[in-house]
Amino acid sequence: MRILLVGAGGVGSAIAKIAARRSFFEAMVVADYDPVRARDAVAGTGPDPRFTAARVDASDRSAVTALLAEHRCDVLLNATDPRFVMPLFDAAFTAGVDYLDMAMSLSRPHPDRPYQECGVKLGDEQFDRSADWERAGRLALGGVGVEPGLSDVFARYAADELFDEIEEIGVRDGANLTVDGYDFAPSFSIWTTIEECLNPPVVWEKDRGWFTTEPFSEPEVFDFPEGIGPVECVNVEHEEVLLIPRWVGAERVTFKYGLGDEFIDVLKTLHKLGLDSTETVTVRDRQVSPRDVVAAALPDPAGLGERMHGKTCAGTWVKGTKDGVPREVYLYHVVDNQWSMAEYGSQAVVWQTAVNPVVALELRATGVWQGTGVLGAEAFAPKPYLDLLTAYGSPWGLREQ
Repeated sequence: MRILLVGAGGVGSAIAKIAARRSFFEAMVVADYDPVRARDAVAGTGPDPRFTAARVDASDRSAVTALLAEHRCDVLLNATDPRFVMPLFDAAFTAGVDYLDMAMSLSRPHPDRPYQECGVKLGDEQFDRSADWERAGRLALGGVGVEPGLSDVFARYAADELFDEIEEIGVRDGANLTVDGYDFAPSFSIWTTIEECLNPPVVWEKDRGWFTTEPFSEPEVFDFPEGIGPVECVNVEHEEVLLIPRWVGAERVTFKYGLGDEFIDVLKTLHKLGLDSTETVTVRDRQVSPRDVVAAALPDPAGLGERMHGKTCAGTWVKGTKDGVPREVYLYHVVDNQWSMAEYGSQAVVWQTAVNPVVALELRATGVWQGTGVLGAEAFAPKPYLDLLTAYGSPWGLREQ
């Protein structure tokens, strides 16, 4: 397998470090708009001749297609933010290669009833092209980071192994991470966080289909494992709610994120001031996006590892019945920042995101995961994925609620 990795930020750099310890691929080209970042990511893999750095503009379909051809790549792995999903997705299709991403094509709220009805949903633009990918005999695997990704694998595993009937699947994400020296320092891309937290959250119910609610709705306190403890979680727009119901039977599917009051207040303030907008404004004769300015003003999450303490947890809570008896479980994956920094030099949140597409690539390369069209992780057998994740040195857990 020959891989083009587009995006050499925190997640992309961690992907390269993780992949460097595996033997399933022949070559990986690490490409970024900033050639220094690409070279630094390659340097982080040590003296491994399989890795090459390149410069590419992720929004330039023809340039990406040419780079895929130049390096004879079999697959494009997208590690950029969601605004570049469609140009990279289209470039992979044009080049006739497989495609993986960790966040799917962007949504657009309903023009009249944004907090009741869906407009364009996450992933819709990609799923609309699924038949084309099937006819081409190629796979586009969408949303295969940690959330979405591992959380979806957990959902499929629960359906296959743990339950006969499922009442609700709820992805629950929480952490107890702190960052020394900063009053406000998000541990993941603020651009993406603004997008998913301020858009209308989506909920799925069997009798109703997909619908939306107000941002930060349905607060609940969820007790996270391994010392993280209780965290208040709220509804947030996320791909799992759009993916899981396509392949896993359940009465209800939700996604709730442990943000905390301070984080929610900051997001609400950004929205009130218009600083969440991606539309450009003129500042001293320059065209800039307010959201890009916010992202530039905050510290790079990838560089916070040395100042960060605590753990992050991603997981899937499932409620239903097994053999006629009520059951409730939480399948989860915890990463301790101290471990990820010592082992890989990557902070916990970006490492946890990065390990999952590498696992998926290895399953694809070895023929364990096979398919065509636009698919989610739920479309494949979950146990090989979970076994391989454990083999990577990062086991998952299951707690009976």
